[in-house]
Amino acid sequence: MRSTVPPGVLTILPGFGATVGRAIVSHPAVRKIDITASTQTGRSIGQIAGANIASFTAELGGKAPILVFDDADIPSAVNGVAFASFVASGQTCVSGTRIIVQDGVYDSFIAALVEKTESIRNRMGNPINPESTMGPVISEHHLKRVEEILARISGRILCGGKRLTGLSSLDKFDYSRGSFLAPTIIEGTGVTDELWQEEIFAPVIVIQRFRDVEEGVALANDCKYGLGAGIWTTNLACAHRVAQDIQSGLCWVNTHHRNDPSSPWYVHSTER
Repeated sequence: MRSTVPPGVLTILPGFGATVGRAIVSHPAVRKIDITASTQTGRSIGQIAGANIASFTAELGGKAPILVFDDADIPSAVNGVAFASFVASGQTCVSGTRIIVQDGVYDSFIAALVEKTESIRNRMGNPINPESTMGPVISEHHLKRVEEILARISGRILCGGKRLTGLSSLDKFDYSRGSFLAPTIIEGTGVTDELWQEEIFAPVIVIQRFRDVEEGVALANDCKYGLGAGIWTTNLACAHRVAQDIQSGLCWVNTHHRNDPSSPWYVHSTER
């Protein structure tokens, strides 16, 4: 980094947002603020930016829906959804978190996804081990928050749902050295439930079924976030129509997390 970036171009100031972060964004010399944060934090920083008449860009979370249609290539969709949902331990703003599956393939898709998710769980270990499939969440504080959310869910846990303890079967790594949560699938939550509506930034997904395109799109749009979405189908004409109707800034077809650095990072605001 020192050999490629001129002095003064990059400055890293570690600290907590409420102290160091507030001091940075409040300083009158700062003319541009770009943050990734919660909605509440974004509002707070936006007020500071407005008072200083500073440029402000905020990415304030997501709850990406993924629609799996009856005609989808199921093995590819299972692998794609698992990647969308559990890469980076579910800690990306466009992680697939609301998986919406059409009736005709619901049972077979869920069975295959549970099997895939359990295989990810069984191959977790030391995060620096290239063979390990998934790492920890960001902190013990955050893991406890996720556990509290899981303790009050209304749905049924199909797999996961608990922190990992003991030693990894992959490499004997001691899970007490980190904040590890098993990848989790939950079925039967309502669309008003916390897990459907709120970003929790963890390897936790909820499953719903749908009958037709209209119901699938309605479920996808039944959330205040509008950052990313995904569609799995072999009918590209249908994919383009559905992508047009889904309220999201990004919509992938038969893939996920594929970003061109030159593309805009657009958010469709659905805040109610």
